[in-house]
Amino acid sequence: MLTDKLKQRFGADILDSHSEHGNDTIVVGRERALDIMRALRDEADFGFEFLIDVTAVDRLGREPRFDVVYHLKSMSCGHRLRVKVMVPEGDAWVSSMTALWKSADWLERECYDMFGIDFRGHPDLRRILLYDSFKGHPLRKDYPYQQRHPIVPETDPIVNPLHPSR
Repeated sequence: MLTDKLKQRFGADILDSHSEHGNDTIVVGRERALDIMRALRDEADFGFEFLIDVTAVDRLGREPRFDVVYHLKSMSCGHRLRVKVMVPEGDAWVSSMTALWKSADWLERECYDMFGIDFRGHPDLRRILLYDSFKGHPLRKDYPYQQRHPIVPETDPIVNPLHPSR
């Protein structure tokens, strides 16, 4: 079983694990997440060469408030893995995985835009879905959904390019 192999390899760095309906999940601390993800990609026993998705879950009322969730696929070994990294509200950051998987680039930008989680080490972390003057992060559960935003004038990005927000 994959979770047993992971526990044996990473020991106490795996804070929790479970397997339900054929889906294996591990929870790791954010300080060790980058090293663990590198090992999951590089070691032949795991071979997770494909990052399928990066997303987040807001668990308002729980501390740590956020889970950053990575979905990995090993084409060579034929298994999938969900890796969760718990992130506190007051210090919402995780290490960027763009150095390991190029597909993390826009996925992390989307998480940043929607949840306000900082991906440290990301080469171009700025809004991707919303405009720069948009206030807040709409997938947070405490986002005021009735809040009105000003209509932003349309710009021609060729004549007047938008500058990065960061």
